[in-house]
Amino acid sequence: MTPQGHFMVVAEVRPGHEPALREVLARMNSGPGQADPRNRLLPFGRFDKLHFARLAILVDTTHVDLAAYGTTPAPLPTYLVFLGDCDGPGGAQLDEFVRASAAGLREVFGHCVGCPRDAAGLAAWLRACDRPVAAAYVNWIGRTRRRIREERALAQALAAQLRTLQATPPGQLQAVRRQLVDYVAGERRQGRLMVTPEAPTPLGWWLRNLLHAIAIPVLGLVALPLLLLYAPIFVWQLRSRERSDAQIAPPPDPAHVAELATFEDRCVTNAFTAMGSVKPGAFRGVLVVVLVALLDYAARHVYGRGHLTRVQTIHFARWVFLDDRKRLLFASNYDGILESYMDDFINKVAWGLNLVFSNGVGYPRTNWLVQGGARDSQAFKNYLRRHQLANAVWYKADAGLSAMDLARHTRIREGLERASMSDPEIEDWLRLM
Repeated sequence: MTPQGHFMVVAEVRPGHEPALREVLARMNSGPGQADPRNRLLPFGRFDKLHFARLAILVDTTHVDLAAYGTTPAPLPTYLVFLGDCDGPGGAQLDEFVRASAAGLREVFGHCVGCPRDAAGLAAWLRACDRPVAAAYVNWIGRTRRRIREERALAQALAAQLRTLQATPPGQLQAVRRQLVDYVAGERRQGRLMVTPEAPTPLGWWLRNLLHAIAIPVLGLVALPLLLLYAPIFVWQLRSRERSDAQIAPPPDPAHVAELATFEDRCVTNAFTAMGSVKPGAFRGVLVVVLVALLDYAARHVYGRGHLTRVQTIHFARWVFLDDRKRLLFASNYDGILESYMDDFINKVAWGLNLVFSNGVGYPRTNWLVQGGARDSQAFKNYLRRHQLANAVWYKADAGLSAMDLARHTRIREGLERASMSDPEIEDWLRLM
């Protein structure tokens, strides 16, 4: 199995360079926010391990909300972020970008502080600017770009072949399946279809993942006596803050919503990027780090096979801390429109939203950390829209395929590879085509 990796380069935009940078980024697109896979600067379509990529300019207009806590918000730099999801380590993908498109990267990041001119220095600089992911979700860990392409071609070929067998008499399901299996075997021999075996899981990744799976519960057990002693204090700290925290969720600026709308619903999948400040103080600062770490644990060891709790429309998602953990950025690639995306989370996992995002300044008021909050659906949607940022450039490798399509194609391949199936199982398998 080849696990997926992530990268997120964060670079400060040089003062006065934002307009010129936006012009450069716009030249990478074939439509509003939609990357041209063959664009001159970063031809994303040439990188066969890249699933998603985006570039966004981070201008935090909600940072002023810290004034509700009696804090004078300090001026913040404008950042350019370049993030993506790929097969294998994210650092290796950055190195590949440099080897293939060093001039284009310099043209983009030349508007940022510290960008070097030579390729060797550029690779080191990008890695130095690559921020660690605090939590990451992958819809199906190990589903590579190659596997997606092969399973799509296999599903299309089987569907076409099945149409030629519609005259088969009823009750001959086993015969239909044998014909389809034989057909694929013949196509593979001729080199017209590929079903590549999975590569071995990298030993280092496997060991780190195993250690992570064991270490977090062990640390929890070791800390349990102290946590029990701390519990009454925690409850008092939490409830006193929940009663006094400011809720800042007015309707978003119509101009901001209109700008976001120009980049949305261009295909079956959308990209979401949002950023906000963590509530001041050590209590919220520590709590959000712990909760995001637990979220990362669940995403790595529980929800890596097609769903995040009961939500099945997300391809990739990540949570990244910025500015010494004073701000949190969330980015995801999801199917459908934003309204249905938000409703899906509100209806299915509002408690999970509250656990993490209630530590953000202005979030709708919660009770006992998991109640309230996102349950106030309009306030939650207002909050989310206010913190959402437009993506200047967004790329999806497998255009037109939803997460459900990918899952269906995988089930078709798995059914083909089974040694035998009952008639009801064959019926279900054929319906997938």
